[in-house]
Amino acid sequence: MIPVKGYAAQSPETDLAPWDFQRREVGPHDVQFDILYCGVCHSDLHQIKNDWFPGIFPMVPGHEIVGRVVKVGDHVKNFKVGDLAGTGCLVDSCMHCENCAQDLEQYCLEGNTQTYNGMERDGSSPTYGGYSTSIVVKEHFVLKISDKLDLAATAPLLCAGITTWSPLKHWGVGKGHKLAVLGLGGLGHMGVKFGVALGAEVTVLSTSPKKEEDAKKLGAHHFVVTTDAEQVKAAHGTFDFILDTVSAPHDFNMYLGLLRTNGVMMCVGVPPEPAQVAAFSLLGGRKSLAGSGIGGIKETQEMLDFCAENGIVSDIEMINIQDITPAYERMVKGDVRYRFVIDIASLK
Repeated sequence: MIPVKGYAAQSPETDLAPWDFQRREVGPHDVQFDILYCGVCHSDLHQIKNDWFPGIFPMVPGHEIVGRVVKVGDHVKNFKVGDLAGTGCLVDSCMHCENCAQDLEQYCLEGNTQTYNGMERDGSSPTYGGYSTSIVVKEHFVLKISDKLDLAATAPLLCAGITTWSPLKHWGVGKGHKLAVLGLGGLGHMGVKFGVALGAEVTVLSTSPKKEEDAKKLGAHHFVVTTDAEQVKAAHGTFDFILDTVSAPHDFNMYLGLLRTNGVMMCVGVPPEPAQVAAFSLLGGRKSLAGSGIGGIKETQEMLDFCAENGIVSDIEMINIQDITPAYERMVKGDVRYRFVIDIASLK
């Protein structure tokens, strides 16, 4: 077994604190890499607090993980010691169901294996995430990271990046389309960058007028304050697509009204309560309300390669792991531009 240092929640009532644990030995198809940086996702906080479902404790969060390879198994073909590598939200799946066969491991019909707060497929142990010094992952679920990119700022691409990239690519958003990005946070700021890079005309929808300057700096062409009735009225029926990144309660019907005929509202945020959607909001214009969850491994690698070619990374604020609790508090308030990333050197 491989000794590892990490930060874990011992229960939903406790803050994260130092915790030593062990990883499995490197098997023939495994890659071990030392973690250099790990992004902080809002879902990390949700899971350690049991907001969504009962967790497995002690819990080591973190699924935006980048580092450098230190050991590979005998059958590993695509990685060698010294390579940059990353792992996102998944570390395994059944690999044989209909969805896995289509490179949709995130929708594995037998259930994917989450990077943390899950169980290894053989049931031998829980999975532990990237708030730690090293990780061992099956090669298929390890991603190549270009040395053209700022490594720390690349980490959030493995969740915030792929979560916004996947629906934009699936629905073919690009040149000639008008895309609205609802919410300008960790997910939204990546939606803006990708939308612009793919050639769409991008508008940010936000309740906060003070975010307009940031939206324009990120490349957005337009900005609509959604608490301003006149601005909302002017935007009615104008967008081909809305990328909804908001996880707070909001009125889906109002935003569906901003879509053109055949428009699609793509939901990637996770509000705490089910939304009330009126049938007429969809019927009047043959509109679609859709959802998307992260992305498969092939698609995630394509996203990383696109980012390397176009110089796209997340806007981040680096923190030491000892500051994770106040960082969570700031994250809840929206006080981060736009993603915290942990310097894992602070753990060692």
